[in-house]
Parts: sequence; structure tokens; C-alpha cells
Amino acid sequence: MSSLLTNIHETAGTRKETGRTYLVSGNYEYYHYLCDGFDDRGWGCGYRTLQTICSWMRTNVNNDVQVPSIREIQDISVKLEDKPQNFSGSRQWIGSFEVCLVIDKLFDIPCKIIHVNKGDELNSIVEKLVEHFDKFGSPVMMGGDVDCASKGIMGVHVGSKDASLLIVDPHYVGKENTKEFLFNKGWVKWQKLSDFLNSSFYNLCLPQVKAKSKQ
Repeated sequence: MSSLLTNIHETAGTRKETGRTYLVSGNYEYYHYLCDGFDDRGWGCGYRTLQTICSWMRTNVNNDVQVPSIREIQDISVKLEDKPQNFSGSRQWIGSFEVCLVIDKLFDIPCKIIHVNKGDELNSIVEKLVEHFDKFGSPVMMGGDVDCASKGIMGVHVGSKDASLLIVDPHYVGKENTKEFLFNKGWVKWQKLSDFLNSSFYNLCLPQVKAKSKQ
């Protein structure tokens, strides 16, 4: 049985200000740097976010599929001819497009890719995220260019002045103590769209499948 914490976004709660909040549905495990003893610090954030999404898929879609290791993810990318042979065993990062391919291969689930040219244009996709969490409830992966650190998006809040995304950050290194510890240290947080970098583009991967609780 996995020792990973589950549903760590719950410690962030819902936004207390007026507005609308939409959250991930169903259970998932929190994957992060070194969580399985494999040292991927500095390059593995995309893989860890993918593993978190795969854990959600395993719980809510198909429990016959195991969460793949980083090496298994790389091998899948090579077999799909998306990456060259020397990608397996490397420290090359992956982004939203690779995450989309692996999810489709493992679970036969399509994903929608949304590209945003720069941070101050994230407002243009708020309603798309609202629709996604309202209809599907599956976790979203977000990666970028300058802000290249991949992260999980577990919810969106639409306030009167600004929208916020509920971030689950895979860059944590250490033994999880409690969900509250991760929240207090900022590994789980609500981040306003105005705090994202305007100098970076962003890609989001939205799995198009409903949680069991949504069906």
C-alpha cells in the first residue's frame, strides 16, 4: 500500500471571499521529488505531476493500470516515437504534450491542450477551467516556458477582482508530515493569476474524463 498522502489540496479549503470555486473530484496521491527514493531533483516535476494525475486515473477510471515510474514514462515516450532512444534513462524534462500522450496510451483517455501566450492572458481560459472542473473534475497539469516548473492544478476560484488556481507543487523534497505541513510551507496554495509571470507562456493538459463521483 502506498505511503503517499492523498488529496492534499483539501488543506487549502475554498476561497472565503465571494465568488465561485470549482475543485478536483475523486482521490489522488501526491507525487513529488524523491517520493519513491529516485532522485529527480531539478528536472522531474513534469513526471511527478503526471504520476499524480495517473494516481487519480487509477482510482477514478481504471484501477488495473499501475502508476508508471519515471523510467517507464520515458520508455513509453520512446515507444510512441515521440522521443529518441537516448531519452530513456536521461534527465530530460517533460511538459504538457508528453503528459497528454502518456495518459492517452495508458488509459485510452484523450486530453485537451490549452496554450496561453503569456501570463496576463491566463484570464482568457478561466471559464474553460471552470467548465473542466465542473464537467470532468480531473486534475490539470500546467507547464511553462520561463516559469518552466510543472505543477498540478486542482481547482479554480473566480473572485470579483481576480481568479486563482489551486496549485499542488511537486518540487517538495522530504518526508510528508501532514497535509497541513505542506500547506503551511506553500507546497499547496491558491495562486492569483496576477502572480503568474507575464514573460512566460503556459501549456495546460486537461484530461477529458469524469471522476466516478461525477458520473
